[in-house]
Amino acid sequence: MSRYAALLRGVNVGTTRIGMADLRRLVADLGHDDVRTYLQSGNVVFDSTSADAGKLARGIEGAIAEELGLTVPVLVRTGAELAKVTGGNPYAGQDDPTKLLVAFLAAAPARAKVAALAVPGGENVEFTVVGREIYLHFPGGGYGRTRFTNAYLEKKLDVVATTRNWKSVRALAELTAG
Repeated sequence: MSRYAALLRGVNVGTTRIGMADLRRLVADLGHDDVRTYLQSGNVVFDSTSADAGKLARGIEGAIAEELGLTVPVLVRTGAELAKVTGGNPYAGQDDPTKLLVAFLAAAPARAKVAALAVPGGENVEFTVVGREIYLHFPGGGYGRTRFTNAYLEKKLDVVATTRNWKSVRALAELTAG
């Protein structure tokens, strides 16, 4: 049995609304154990006997589509992967952790696309791409005003992205620790 976190893209921040009780029920109905949600933004932690994170993501996406009529991309990470993310943040030593985020990617982007990725003009953003994650540091402000968003990353890298603040990333890592 392994512990996982499923990160839903764009839930409860716009028009796509999913109640966390419904999300817990959907994931439990798929046969997963010890299902818990974190905050209201589409984070669900669970135990599963499956070792295939892609299959787990597709199962949750399918259940959401079938039962709620919503198309929601889902990215799944193991507890070990989240521990590696929290331990590998090149900006973790910054004075203000509220300016740190991680964009989780559905797949590692092509090297050429990563090499071409640039911060939109006039913005103060530092980023480091490591595999399927992008570490973000906003020294001059926050994520709320940037154009360096999920949509921007998805367009430039041609891969689904969902972003979590550093507090949430650390909490999810703790909730999935083994």
